This record gives sequence, C-alpha cells and structure tokens, in this order.
Amino acid sequence: MGDGTEILFECKDGIATVTLNRPERRNALSVAMANRLFEAWEEVDARDDIRVAILTSAPCGTFCAGMDLKEASELRREKGVDILTLIQDPFHERMRAVRKPVIAAMTGHFAAGGFMLALNSDIRVGLAGTSGGITEAKVGRGCPWAMPVLWQLPQPIVMELVLSAEVMSVERLHNLGFVNHVESDPDAVLRRAQAIAERIRDNAPLSVRAAKESVLRTIDRGCAAGIEDAKRIHEAVYASEDAQEGPRAFAEMRAPVWQGR
Repeated sequence: MGDGTEILFECKDGIATVTLNRPERRNALSVAMANRLFEAWEEVDARDDIRVAILTSAPCGTFCAGMDLKEASELRREKGVDILTLIQDPFHERMRAVRKPVIAAMTGHFAAGGFMLALNSDIRVGLAGTSGGITEAKVGRGCPWAMPVLWQLPQPIVMELVLSAEVMSVERLHNLGFVNHVESDPDAVLRRAQAIAERIRDNAPLSVRAAKESVLRTIDRGCAAGIEDAKRIHEAVYASEDAQEGPRAFAEMRAPVWQGR
C-alpha cells in the first residue's frame, strides 16, 4: 500500500507543490497514491495560505503512466476485486473541483490516468519530445473521466484519442490548444509552472477563485446559464475590500495588498 512517500506535499510562499513520487513504477497510480491525492486536494482547498497548486512528478521520463496495472491484476487475483473499488475517488473528480488553480508540470509522458491528471488541471506545461494519450481501450479499461476534453479539443481529435488509444505528441497537443506551454527540459517545465503559479498567486485571490469557478460552471451549464452563474459568483468579488484596493493601488502606483475579503 506504499510507504507514505509516494505523494509529496509542500507549500512555500502561497504555492503548494504536489509530487507523484514513484519513479520506479513510472509514477503509476497505486491505490494508496490515488487516495492520498484526494487528501492533498482537500488540503489545498482547506488552507487559506495556499493560493495555487502545482502537480508534478519525480523525474523518470514519465509524468504518470496511469493506473498501476500490475497492482490491479494482483488485487483481482488475490482479493477478487477491481482496483477502482478500493479508491475513494476513482475518477479523480475531487481534483477537477479544486477551487484554486492547479498547474500540471508534466516532466514526461502522460497516458491514461496521467492524461486524466493533466485534463483535470487548469493549465498544462509539457516537455518537448513526450506524448500523451487516452490509452484505456488497449487494456480493456474505460475513460468516463475524459468527457470534459470535448470542451478542450475538437471532437474528431477526441474520437481518435479514445478509439485508437494511440498517443499524440505533446507538440501536436500544444498546437491544438490542450497544452499551454512546451519546454525543452524538465527543469524548464518546472520553472515555467512556477512562474505561472507566482503570477496567479500575486493576483487578487477572490478574483482568481471566482474566475476559475465561473469557467468551469459555464462549461458544465452552457453559455447563457453559465453567464448568470458567473455574475452571481462574482458578486462577492465586487463587494470585497480587494475590489477597492486594486484601483486604489493602481492610482497610487504601488503593488496592491490583497486581503482576500
């Protein structure tokens, strides 16, 4: 079940970094890792000192290989259960619901569950020369978690991904708009993710949180209903002290001091 170090969690200067730390298994998701990830997202949302999160992995050439198929086979053979029955949140819906921005710093290939973790992130930084795919059809598994990709990639591309189960280069995924940035080496991936996280962290926290929630609500509900939801979500932003501090700081030519209220 793991030794407790397969998911690393640290927070510094308002930025949480969640690291998949199982390089010997290509950072494949074990039951213990999946359940610890659920706890990590709960912590990100619960802590006021966290403004933004980065999800990355220990270097091994693979960001995440997806579900640990070896463990899945062992659990079926030894306990007669499917691996998903032992995972608190089998399709990682809690990650998609995190209120604070999540940046995927993908320092390697990302397939199956690795693609899922990328999909559930808000901003994606990839590594040149790597690839990603929804490969479940190759091993008889499923991908209900992949449906939000229809709002992020054209339908024919989605069909190719889920039906062929072949991977696509990160460069192609970047050209299609799924990946925000592609960097030349793992350190550059992390630097880019850190720079984006710092810019987000320094913005008004209520505005950032409302913006993310509004985008996701609009995707879920459609344009007209989403706009109405977004106006309601932003009421607290416009009524906040930060809404007055921003213009005041601009007029006084100084950096704003956000209160988050």
